[in-house]
Amino acid sequence: MARAPLLQLSGISLTFGGNPVFDNLSLTVQPGDRVALVGRNGSGKSTLMKVMAGMVEPDRGQVVVPAGVTVGYMEQDPDLSGYATLGDFAASRLPEGEAYRLALAAEGLKFDPSTPVATASGGERRRAALAKLLAEAPELMLLDEPTNHLDIQAIEWLERELAETRAAFVLISHDRAFLKALTRATLWIDRGEVRRREAGFEGFEDWRETIWAEEDEARHKLDRKIRAEAKWAVEGISARRKRNQGRVRALAALRSERAAQIRRQGTAALELESGPVSGKKVIEAAGLSKSFGDKLIVKDFDLRVLRGDRVAFVGPNGVGKTTLLKLLTGETGPDAGSVTLGTKLEIAVFDQARARLDHEASLWENLTGDPLMAVSGASDQVMVRGTPKHVVGYLKEFLFDDAQARAPVRSLSGGEKARLLLAKLMAQPANLLILDEPTNDLDVETLDLLQDLLGEFDGTVLLVSHDRDFIDRVATTTIAMEGDGRAVVYPGGWSDYARQRPAAAAPAARAASRREAAKKEEPAKSAGLSFTEKKRFDELPARLEKLESEIGKLSELLAAPGLFERDPVKFRKASEMLAERQAAMAAAEEDWLDLAERAGG
Repeated sequence: MARAPLLQLSGISLTFGGNPVFDNLSLTVQPGDRVALVGRNGSGKSTLMKVMAGMVEPDRGQVVVPAGVTVGYMEQDPDLSGYATLGDFAASRLPEGEAYRLALAAEGLKFDPSTPVATASGGERRRAALAKLLAEAPELMLLDEPTNHLDIQAIEWLERELAETRAAFVLISHDRAFLKALTRATLWIDRGEVRRREAGFEGFEDWRETIWAEEDEARHKLDRKIRAEAKWAVEGISARRKRNQGRVRALAALRSERAAQIRRQGTAALELESGPVSGKKVIEAAGLSKSFGDKLIVKDFDLRVLRGDRVAFVGPNGVGKTTLLKLLTGETGPDAGSVTLGTKLEIAVFDQARARLDHEASLWENLTGDPLMAVSGASDQVMVRGTPKHVVGYLKEFLFDDAQARAPVRSLSGGEKARLLLAKLMAQPANLLILDEPTNDLDVETLDLLQDLLGEFDGTVLLVSHDRDFIDRVATTTIAMEGDGRAVVYPGGWSDYARQRPAAAAPAARAASRREAAKKEEPAKSAGLSFTEKKRFDELPARLEKLESEIGKLSELLAAPGLFERDPVKFRKASEMLAERQAAMAAAEEDWLDLAERAGG
């Protein structure tokens, strides 16, 4: 028997600031759905997700969630008031005895639940919100850019978790690799209309281009018909006293239809101009070492960067990627070793903290007040690659409208802030680009343009990113920062690095090893257990190891591309087996923790 939808939107209409966001929108989310929600920045993706979550009330229409269905939403800016620590917030709705679920999520997402709310960064708050959602395990998860502020290792962990879950989810992300790996349906928001495709993000762009080509053809046909009817109307005046008023009215209707058609939003006018050609050797680092207190960032590091190289830096958050960038550009001095910069370098920096933006000032003020863009004696002009331009006209090239020009930067979305920073970056000629997390919050189309731009740029690029697909498309060299001062140079992009790096122990095996070590440290604690409990305590490590092995094999099976389409019965059985073993694993871990605590007492 068919199961009821988890969520149903019927006839939803919503207007913001006089502009319609959605009109008469209807859609459903079914059990087991894995949906990519895609669209341009500002198209309404986050707004639609908030409508689904019940956080935004539509002007008209209904949002129906059947009784008993749980829906969870990962907030971009969670309200942590009233909580002392991130863990208090993340565990606030967990039933007693399920704290282990939060501990597992915190380990995978790399955040410390004991971090005080008062000192937590924006990224830590977002990770706490994501861990909260995963630990609560609702039947439908609404995930708005969950990979932002995650390093690649945490993204891969999250990818495995979502691949294994039995819950349905709707996912907004700019990370192509993440979307391709996880989704089996696509919702595309385009000019207020939402189209659904029963296939994942793989192939979305071909589908989109086909729809746009069909629209263009229909528009051309309508234009031809209007021209033909208009010619008839003009010529028919002298030919007939009594004109065919019905045909005239039909012409007016055609013109009205054409006027009502919403043209597709343009793409940002990304353009780079290289400065003077730099010397062939751009950066030469020899024996580079740097520490902060007890933390070793890099040790005995050698690197030569030549003109035209595209170098990507990867590694866990906090390992020192940005610091290494600053060492290589001379912004920070090394403890040992040397850095020699090439000749004729003109450097432009895209910083992950968006420090070049004054968030309280308007977009207009951010551009005209930049010393690198100011035009002497003209408060409404900016200098763009040596040519004065009107500030509003330049903002329009980056898809900002007239009203936004005077709005404060803090009112912008994350993607819009990134576009504004790109506008500042691309106004100045440069032959060395330093891009620190440029992909955060950008929509897929703008990422495409940026990638193409970097491909045509005849200067040099140093790039920090956690977007595996973007690194693959851009980088010619990847530097993996592995901690404890190790920075290893690999040819190629992320996929090349992943194939070349030394094989690491599987996450499940590492977890098993940690548990085994913990168990061996407490051999004397079993005195407080009965004979039966002690026997069960001694047997649990082997059971945990067996369950972990089975979970790993089932996860690999379910991760196989196209399994659901090829063999849905096999996919369903494997999913059920995986859920059973995960439940058994959780119960066994809880049993072991309980016995260990009592034995220690």
